[in-house]
Amino acid sequence: MSTETHQKVTARHLQRDAYVYVRQSTVRQVLENTESTQRQYALRQRAIALGWPPDRVIVIDADLGQSGASAVDRAGFQRLVAEVGMGRAGIVLGLEVSRLARNSTDWHRLLELCALTDTLILDEDGIYDPACFNDPLLLGLKGTMSEAELHVLRARLRGGLLNKARRGELRCRLPVGLVYDGARVVLDPDIQVQDSVRLLFQTFARTGAAHATIKYFRLQGLLFPTRVAAGARQGELVWGPLSLGRAANALHNPWYAGAYAFGRSRWRKHPDGRTRHERVPTSEWHALIRDAHPGYISWEEHERIEQCLQAAAQSVAFARVGKGPPREGPALLQ
Repeated sequence: MSTETHQKVTARHLQRDAYVYVRQSTVRQVLENTESTQRQYALRQRAIALGWPPDRVIVIDADLGQSGASAVDRAGFQRLVAEVGMGRAGIVLGLEVSRLARNSTDWHRLLELCALTDTLILDEDGIYDPACFNDPLLLGLKGTMSEAELHVLRARLRGGLLNKARRGELRCRLPVGLVYDGARVVLDPDIQVQDSVRLLFQTFARTGAAHATIKYFRLQGLLFPTRVAAGARQGELVWGPLSLGRAANALHNPWYAGAYAFGRSRWRKHPDGRTRHERVPTSEWHALIRDAHPGYISWEEHERIEQCLQAAAQSVAFARVGKGPPREGPALLQ
């Protein structure tokens, strides 16, 4: 143990508790990356070696499986900040800065509290006193690098994902009626499922409206298939009444036209503060490969359906005469 370490750890610090903060970003890391978790728990012995009694070393591991990008959902980190703010902590131990926080705001807030309450910080490189001049500079730099590292990792992962999608090799969640046969996308071998999907497009071609298509299915007592997306029954085929949302999603879906498509929608924050899921124009899709697999309709039919749906949406919004049935609008006798 170095002389500098002896100088930083004083009796005043030893009179308070030592807090060991343990975190892994995902549940998968907790299950598979066990070595990192063990190294973090081993910091308890480091605190004991510095002079803290075993009963004064508190391990906070409530954030195992939680991302460090924000402190909002991290009850363990919030508890740690509260204990430091109340002056109960003599030292905070973390394997590295990224374990404590991936966000510079959260990290600098913790540093400020540690400086005000004379709390030390320890990582695998040494012990730091945030009340000194040089140590906060080094800790701040480590926090900035940790936040930048998270951005670089995300960009690298997303870049690889998009590159794979542009080649048409990224496996996506397929709409009902299409399944994977190895690496290939093929029509669902269930003939009843195929017939239901074909009937949906045939009915829309005849009626020209999604509401009329739904009405036909209900009058005929027909059900439409779907596959459970998550949970214990994930992938299971279930049948139910055809809703407007399911019909619209199917009619808009280019996969039914034999096209590989990725990035057709995005989450967007609106001026009212709400975040909504919306479709994006075809020109902004990340990947579009026509004739990539068998389909139920042609690409030309898909484009005709899109034009028809767009015209219907405009007629609802603006009550444009001749562009669909008149609905809500500015006219007095609408």
